[in-house]
Amino acid sequence: MDGNVCDSCGSPQPRRGLCEACRLERPPYQALRSWLAFDDPIRGALHHLKYRRDIGLGDAIAAQMAGFVRSLGWPVEVVIPIPLSEARRRERGYNQVGLIARPLALALGYRYAANALVRWRNTHSQVGLSREQRRENVRGVFRVEGSRIRGKIALLVDDVATTGSTLNSGAEALLSGGALQVYALTVARALPRHGLSHA
Repeated sequence: MDGNVCDSCGSPQPRRGLCEACRLERPPYQALRSWLAFDDPIRGALHHLKYRRDIGLGDAIAAQMAGFVRSLGWPVEVVIPIPLSEARRRERGYNQVGLIARPLALALGYRYAANALVRWRNTHSQVGLSREQRRENVRGVFRVEGSRIRGKIALLVDDVATTGSTLNSGAEALLSGGALQVYALTVARALPRHGLSHA
């Protein structure tokens, strides 16, 4: 996204530096950045990928994002997608975030660890929840499987950032599981004018 963003959470703001929320409480990740604002055409593309099984869009989005990620200059070693619960994955048949994260890792020459992070319990959909409800909904929901991320710098990938609650919870789990540092990346960010119900 263009313009000034918070050095930590990546939310748009009038000037450089940390936003008010991150000055009060720094997120567990080093930095979060989003490629685009959550507007069409990317909103429509993500909807088709997630709900209409248009899985080829994952490769197309990753190819477009690769240059943006390179420009960040992050010292990433391994890419990890935010996982679905097992029930949601069985229902959908795939993790839409993985369909973007895997070709992105390949394009950038990073290792890909699809199952390093697991969602060990089901959660309610985040759609329509307030910031605090979102935080509670995903608190402690992730855990690390194995030792593949121990001592590594991880890139945690999701499709849309709204309040950052899911990425915060995922980053906390990765750090607890031995990751050296975690950077966070999303395809899009829901901006305040969109309201929380859009992500």
